[in-house]
Amino acid sequence: MNGPTPLDFVSDEIVQAGGTWGRIIRRGEVLRIVDLHGQQAVDFLCYDAADPSDRYSATNTIKMQGNMLIGKGTVLYSDLGNPLFNVIADTCGSHDTIAGCCSEANNFLRYGVRNTPNCYANFLTILGKFGLGRNEIVANINFFMRVPVERDGRVAIVDGISKAGSYVDLRAERDALAVLSNCPQIHNPCNAFNPTPIRCLVRAAG
Repeated sequence: MNGPTPLDFVSDEIVQAGGTWGRIIRRGEVLRIVDLHGQQAVDFLCYDAADPSDRYSATNTIKMQGNMLIGKGTVLYSDLGNPLFNVIADTCGSHDTIAGCCSEANNFLRYGVRNTPNCYANFLTILGKFGLGRNEIVANINFFMRVPVERDGRVAIVDGISKAGSYVDLRAERDALAVLSNCPQIHNPCNAFNPTPIRCLVRAAG
């Protein structure tokens, strides 16, 4: 089967290291997030475009699929149990749902550093463009990030498994707002200590 051609895409943007991106994805459109260089964490949130108070729910998503990792076939559910996106393709294999986003506060708590670029601040920036703010930031998905859980419950952020060109395809199950932070973290290995650009493409419904 032939893949999509450039004419099939309604949006194609490079998001620089540490940058933000956001767009309303119409029902049936497909958002592709590409890790251009490999081992680059992408913090992601999504909302019902018609009612942004109904936002991505990590707990509903984990409970419904019976798995704490995101991969092909995962449906991203909202607080009200509505499907927002369906992961219809995934060349990486698994993505984190539990570690959340880096912030000024937790960078200081964990690493003793201040005034660092962070995903929480990035979320505030991109959400502000859609009239949203702090109350809309919830536990997010970390695409291309690996956070294994040990038998005793310990967790750690470790080197990612994504390669250059790894991607995920997210089909919108309703009109949905998608926002992301191309993680600027340099104090743990989620970005191989070297944040790099990603690519976001939106394919027309077909």
